[in-house]
Amino acid sequence: MADKPLGLSFFFPAFNDGGTIASLVIRAVQVASRLTPDYEVIVVNDGSSDATAEIAEELVRTYPCVRVIHHAENRGYGGALRTGFAAATKDLIAYTDGDAQYDPAELEMLWNRLTPDADMVNGFKISRADPLHRIIIGRIYHHTVKILFRLRVRDVDCDFRLMRREIFDRVKLERDTGVICLEMMRKIQEAGFRIVEVPVSHYHRAYGTSQFFNFRRVFWTGVDVMKLWIQLVVLGQHSSPVLFRNPTIAGTVPKEPRQGAQ
Repeated sequence: MADKPLGLSFFFPAFNDGGTIASLVIRAVQVASRLTPDYEVIVVNDGSSDATAEIAEELVRTYPCVRVIHHAENRGYGGALRTGFAAATKDLIAYTDGDAQYDPAELEMLWNRLTPDADMVNGFKISRADPLHRIIIGRIYHHTVKILFRLRVRDVDCDFRLMRREIFDRVKLERDTGVICLEMMRKIQEAGFRIVEVPVSHYHRAYGTSQFFNFRRVFWTGVDVMKLWIQLVVLGQHSSPVLFRNPTIAGTVPKEPRQGAQ
């Protein structure tokens, strides 16, 4: 008797990504259907003020495998990721951003690297397709946090990942801001999970503007990073293992919003 194929939850945190979310979801459905018969695609609409909500609802009506979760108010990137992880129901979880700077079709490369000896496949950008000032700030940030948090991955902020759902039986994420990626990679590394890395393409933003690159956000991100460093590195306060609660989700709009190759 053949083994049951692993299921895949592929989700997109989306904030004002109305110009890109439809094409991303369609590409995600296409690639997921090639990888496994058991899949779902989820959009986490993080309080968008553009047409993201309406477009996501139309995708739900068009594709039975698609679900959308709406945040009534913006909860931040970390909040959107936490909702996505909590909402995923399959063996493997993949996610990437709703701004189309990564190509969902490249999930197949990550999938092929998730062998029985790996728990997580982390993408790393081949070449960053951003304005020069963002590249410079990004490199400074990357090298700083890699040293501070003693991280062994090449690219902590490459938001294209595939991981086994059971990771979150032992890792609890708490941050609502963008430093959740740093929190996640540090906790996964410290928990002893096996990480492999795959190069992925990075594209220019075709719609909308970055929510991060202004002086106020950079300053407060620095403050948040230092607080996280004190908690995780200096004090060693990693969260105790918990299981995600089953989210209350309909096909469309819950008020509140987990598993993830052979």
